[in-house]
Amino acid sequence: RECLNCIGQAAKKPGVLYLWTSDRPKSDRPRIGTPVIIGASSGIGLVTARLAAKAGAKLVLAARSEGLLRQLTEEITKASGKAVYVVADVGIRGQVREIARVAVERFGGFDTWVNDVGVGIYGKVVDTPVEDMHHQFETNSWGVVYGALEAVALLKTRIGALINIGRTLSERAATLQGSYSATKHAVKGFTDALRMERPWTRPPSRLR
Repeated sequence: RECLNCIGQAAKKPGVLYLWTSDRPKSDRPRIGTPVIIGASSGIGLVTARLAAKAGAKLVLAARSEGLLRQLTEEITKASGKAVYVVADVGIRGQVREIARVAVERFGGFDTWVNDVGVGIYGKVVDTPVEDMHHQFETNSWGVVYGALEAVALLKTRIGALINIGRTLSERAATLQGSYSATKHAVKGFTDALRMERPWTRPPSRLR
């Protein structure tokens, strides 16, 4: 089972971009073997990492929680898998670049990049401190932008996939989650624009 299929099972959410950068037929595609998973310490990212590890992937795991990342990495390596982790705040572009650098250094690059980041704030928009909303946008929106740019820089000339995880609130807003909804709308808008611009050098064999 292809690693990308594992990721697809865990990432069936609005605002997801699959970006294939090869014009070769599906039957000729190699197994997706080296995914970078942002937000691997919990939720969709954690499930995706475990599924990918079982499929034999070499994993680059990233999140802010070093303890949880270390635990997951040990779990994978004890089961004879291959994984390395990077502690990173994706709202800081330099730290996202470090994730890509480690992937290249340890595994020669990556063929899948999964952006699964999200910080929630509950409360009315008018009662939410602007500073908190600003931080939320840095993580939820700019974190995806920074990750996507790193992914496209490498994947635009090879086979691979960029996956941006959205939520239901990428499509609609919700009471008491106005700021969060806005960040996820931004992710969808960015993803849709990237899909239309097609920033790769060869026609994709699969795009949805």
